[in-house]
Amino acid sequence: MSQQTVSRRHLVPLSVLDLAPVPEGTPPSMALRRITDLARLAERLGYVRYWFAEHHAMPSVASSAPEVLIAHVASATTTLRVGSGGIMLPNHAALKVAEVFHTLQALYPDRIDLGIGRAPGGVSGVTRALRALRGDQAAAQLAELFAYSRGESPLSTPYASVHAEPSDVSLPPVWLLGSSGASAAMAGQSGLGYSFASHFSPEPAAPAMLDYRRHFKPSAAFAAPHALLGVAVVCAPTDAEADYLAGTLDLMWLRIQSGQFRPLPDPRAVADYPFEPYEREAIAEHRRQMIVGSPRTVRERLLQLAADTQADELMIVSNLYDHAERLRSYELLSQAMSVDDDAADP
Repeated sequence: MSQQTVSRRHLVPLSVLDLAPVPEGTPPSMALRRITDLARLAERLGYVRYWFAEHHAMPSVASSAPEVLIAHVASATTTLRVGSGGIMLPNHAALKVAEVFHTLQALYPDRIDLGIGRAPGGVSGVTRALRALRGDQAAAQLAELFAYSRGESPLSTPYASVHAEPSDVSLPPVWLLGSSGASAAMAGQSGLGYSFASHFSPEPAAPAMLDYRRHFKPSAAFAAPHALLGVAVVCAPTDAEADYLAGTLDLMWLRIQSGQFRPLPDPRAVADYPFEPYEREAIAEHRRQMIVGSPRTVRERLLQLAADTQADELMIVSNLYDHAERLRSYELLSQAMSVDDDAADP
């Protein structure tokens, strides 16, 4: 990867969603130490923001503590916005979330985002281990979060004097995350940002994205609606190579469907895997949720997707087995979506 400054303007603003993917044969700690490679590359290439998901007890991803990773990447970059995609609010006390993000906002002013999920998520046993609340309590938790941040009394005594410190900063911009459209109207009515997870949701994104805009009311943080669309992308020099690399995601998805949360498989092994016909059909169906191909192919599909959903920004997740191939995917995508590049293919 080139180390020179190549910051680009993109036809649609691009961002990164990082799950800290763990390939087979790679220690999870190494996956975490590699995060800054992608973050610094993304900053050089003109990506807008860099978010971390929250997952627990999953050997395939190492992003179990997004707030720690946010601080780590923010300290290693200078202009990139860094945030959570997201903090799963039922897993945490609202006051603690307020304090953590007030602290991050104080340390990295105007560079932090707080993306919030309303469901606890996680594999079996995680919600109990985290003492998570039910997802239907998320609206009340969200109100608590804002009240603690503003120094208001969200509850009756003994919480009347409780507030988030440091108190001379506010929460960063808050985004609600969704994968079914259930959060879209709430995000719009509350004047928040909205992010739809089409990278794993089989639900169509356009209805939720448009519903968010219909319900949007301006706020101090968002004068206008801002909708992010999460997209799974594999970009390589040719369609055939991208298809080969995406084999990792095909087998990983099949494993998850059967409750196997193993590290990312090597595409060389996947190429010889004895898929049953029904598995190939399932993979073909799942591939419709992904964009896989050469820079030209990816560019055309992303631009059409952005137009169909009215996305203000595309947040790209690319969980590839090989670290160098993963970096290259983001670099080729940036080149393909560049305002100044007439040719999408290198």
